[in-house]
Amino acid sequence: MKNIKNIEENPFKFGSVVSGDFFTDREKETAYVKTILASRNHLVLIAPRRFGKTSLVQKAVAETGRTVVYLNFDAITSKQDLAEALLRRVFSLSSVEKFKHLLRNFRFVPKISMNPINSGVDFEFVPSVDDKILLEDAFDLLEKLGTESNRLIVIFDEFQRVVKISEDLSGILRSIMQEQKHINYILLGSQESMMTDIFEKKKSPFYHFGTMMTLSKIPREEFAAFLDSRLPDGLSSDILDFTDCHPYYTQKLAFHVWNLLKMGTNQDGVVEAAIEFANQMHSLDFERLWDGFNNTDRKILKALAGDRNLNSINIPASTLNSALKKMTREGFLLKGNAYRIEDPFFSRWIFDCTR
Repeated sequence: MKNIKNIEENPFKFGSVVSGDFFTDREKETAYVKTILASRNHLVLIAPRRFGKTSLVQKAVAETGRTVVYLNFDAITSKQDLAEALLRRVFSLSSVEKFKHLLRNFRFVPKISMNPINSGVDFEFVPSVDDKILLEDAFDLLEKLGTESNRLIVIFDEFQRVVKISEDLSGILRSIMQEQKHINYILLGSQESMMTDIFEKKKSPFYHFGTMMTLSKIPREEFAAFLDSRLPDGLSSDILDFTDCHPYYTQKLAFHVWNLLKMGTNQDGVVEAAIEFANQMHSLDFERLWDGFNNTDRKILKALAGDRNLNSINIPASTLNSALKKMTREGFLLKGNAYRIEDPFFSRWIFDCTR
């Protein structure tokens, strides 16, 4: 697709779940997820935020044609909150009569009310009720949505949050979920160390609960082919050099490149122009982010943004390692063969503003 002037819609998408023509490759990963779903096993998928794990899973799930329940644990604050969220999702998949029938065996009947903001239905339990019983009954509703021939697929995103919501939640959920026969669970997580602790430590309730899968970056050759089919020749290399094949940031930069070309920007230098344009848009966000770092964090980020060796900065080794682990856990850094700043746009902003 060399003449983008004839194309009305930007062929790149970022910031939300990607599907259809916006979805990039991942054919092998999609097939693998579908293989797991065709069995009676569960899947544990680990990848940094914005690597496309949710898009991958939703694509694979859609191709199965089965009923799906999706819940992001980032939005859950308590065991009761989890039970209420599950009820809302079961209600959305059921007729009123069927839902009334499903609730018949609930040991604590929730207060049901209409939400005037989204025209949906809210559920609320009395605060003093037994949280474990609430969860047992809520998960029992999920089990009843599935059948022997058409198992339900339940996706829990950012599942590492389970240990933050409540100390005993992992044990409660494992005791419930391991008895269910009509559900395939997909448990997604972005913090590798926490997810590994949850599923690989022998003392953890979820030890070896499902098949482990890690999602890596899209191979450069395949990503380049995707970009080349939508942009003029010669731009994919510059884009991927900047983003290091990170799925989210590659789509973001390509989106801005396409827009600038559509507006008549010359192809020479358009990638740099797109980077500058994006960073001008997010300058205030980056300033607020930068203000939240302490001096140790700033020294590390400046060094990484300038491709300097971390041993060259004057920070004690213990303090350096502690800061690196903290910023990795918080999602600001990625660790491969070496540490690097997760957001290449933020890295460029740091380099430009602090040199």
